[in-house]
Amino acid sequence: MERESFEDNEVAALLNRYFVSIKVDREERPDVDHLYMAFCQALTGSGGWPLTIMMTPEKKPFFTGTYFPKTERYGYKGMMELLEQVGTLWAKDEEKLRDSADQIVAAVHSGRSLPDKTAAPISDLKDSSESFKTWGNGVLSKAYSILAQSFDPRYGGFGQAPKFPTPHTLTFLLRYAEDHPKDKALEIVRKTLDGMALGGIYDHVGFGFARYSTDEKWLVPHFEKMLYDNSLLALAYLESYQVSHFPKDAQLAQEIFTYVLRDMTSPEGGFYSAEDADAEGEEGKFHVWTPQEVEAVLDKETAAKYCAVFDITPKGNFEGKNIPNLLLGNIKKVAQDNSLSEEEVLQSLENARQALFAEREKRIHPHKDDKILTAWNGLMIAAFAKGAQVLGNNTYLEAAEKATTFILTQLRRGDGRLMARYREGDTAYLGYLDDYAFLIWGLLELYSANGKPQVLQTALQLQVEQDRLFHDEEGGGYYLTGSDAEELLFRPKESYDGAVPSGNSITALNLLRLARFTGDERWERKAEQQLLDFRSVLEEHPSGYTAFLQALQFALHPSQELILAGSLNSKDLPEMRQLFFSTFRPFASVLYQEGSLSDTVPWIKDYPLDPSQVTAYLCENFTCQTPVHQVEEFRTLLENS
Repeated sequence: MERESFEDNEVAALLNRYFVSIKVDREERPDVDHLYMAFCQALTGSGGWPLTIMMTPEKKPFFTGTYFPKTERYGYKGMMELLEQVGTLWAKDEEKLRDSADQIVAAVHSGRSLPDKTAAPISDLKDSSESFKTWGNGVLSKAYSILAQSFDPRYGGFGQAPKFPTPHTLTFLLRYAEDHPKDKALEIVRKTLDGMALGGIYDHVGFGFARYSTDEKWLVPHFEKMLYDNSLLALAYLESYQVSHFPKDAQLAQEIFTYVLRDMTSPEGGFYSAEDADAEGEEGKFHVWTPQEVEAVLDKETAAKYCAVFDITPKGNFEGKNIPNLLLGNIKKVAQDNSLSEEEVLQSLENARQALFAEREKRIHPHKDDKILTAWNGLMIAAFAKGAQVLGNNTYLEAAEKATTFILTQLRRGDGRLMARYREGDTAYLGYLDDYAFLIWGLLELYSANGKPQVLQTALQLQVEQDRLFHDEEGGGYYLTGSDAEELLFRPKESYDGAVPSGNSITALNLLRLARFTGDERWERKAEQQLLDFRSVLEEHPSGYTAFLQALQFALHPSQELILAGSLNSKDLPEMRQLFFSTFRPFASVLYQEGSLSDTVPWIKDYPLDPSQVTAYLCENFTCQTPVHQVEEFRTLLENS
């Protein structure tokens, strides 16, 4: 539409004659996007982008749609005809359009409150822990059953094409598998992670995942790369590595981080938003290869091996060219022919990959969206911090810390208010719920990785600010926009976990984790209320709320804490920390008693601090085992816990 209409002089003339034209970046203004997408879905039965809205000066829509060509074709009404018709109708019968807009607003508004909370509240169930467990486990089992039914056993993933990664569904299933090892949850995760890693949705030359696959096999992606997908997928592969210790999982997480540090990190440390699918006006042109292009870079023998392994043929697998992929399993034959393992074959082609990457760098690159969004940076901070925990890599910890410093310096006002977007020195837009929730998540992971008390203190401050600005005292849950934001027709509220988890889902888990960290009952009460507020939707459609369900899983599990008492500079501390994070412990909290945390967590004073050594206290259900001081003693303690 941009090329066909908005940059066309004839269309522009009609737009300027009849309308005040407004173009919205939905990543900068998700509040506007959420609000008017609700109108589009209500009026047309579907939605999508580009989103086209015609409204009164009071911002009340009377016409919505998605794509319109310049002139009518293929059954689509044309922009020229549409603009002329609406302009004429407004001139002749403005009141009719205004009445229609009023009716539309009233209808949509009446349907946007949270589900009725008159059912037996969770607080009642809490009176009986068995009743709460029965209710919660029933919801979790229902979600698993729905996902298992929609699982594609041949290629992995869920449903039919197009296929989206939805990594929070995979991390839900990893937690479900902990409690239900006889079910197939772990198999579903393994097949899906492997399928994506083999397919063209993964960039085998330059690393990083594309946004989604247009086919069921994960072969042909929509080539756009989003920061949020790569953040959440890195977390999924890291957690899978904790469960299975499958080396490829760790490698994929590391390669995602390599891509982000190389291509998506600003000099100041913030993370850019996305890379486009198109280059030179063609989708995927930057990423595809012919055998001749490979042969021009590599020697004949290596080129033949690379093309055989990565399915690069004269026929092509995408519009006459080739998306490198491992789906056909050709690597097995190459491995057998060369008496190598598959891992050794790939390692032998690493120099070839680097040479092809260097050659690809000479091509015209897709456009990079270099705005820095607080919310998506929160996700990547969480991912890098988790990478530091699991892999013990200080580079990842430094990246998380540098991004955090950047966000708190450049995207937080003097009064503490978070902002949403930064680009080239310009900070704009009051932060949304996702900005707070995702950044708090990132800070909690960062604290778990570095133990610095100010990180946990900042997370607590932001949660207090989030409650003040976003909580809906009457309807429950959290609004997308703050009470100080621009006044729209009504304040949107989102709970569905789509390509990105909702801020309400992540907040539920943040509140529970803050309760475990601090021992402060108010956070637990708020978390229980958050579960209560969304009880109906969790029961009705649990598979659409897999990030929210991870909060429910956390609430159902006994508390487990590791307290590491001693200097943060102790030589034993990194090894103890990595031992703890080497296995999957999704319901555990790690606290560091380094002398000043008691200002934030008063109960930590009960754990004596010896500056000359690290003392490890492992506690479960408010009962601690005998503290240990040596790394090997700690290893034994973990093995027996």
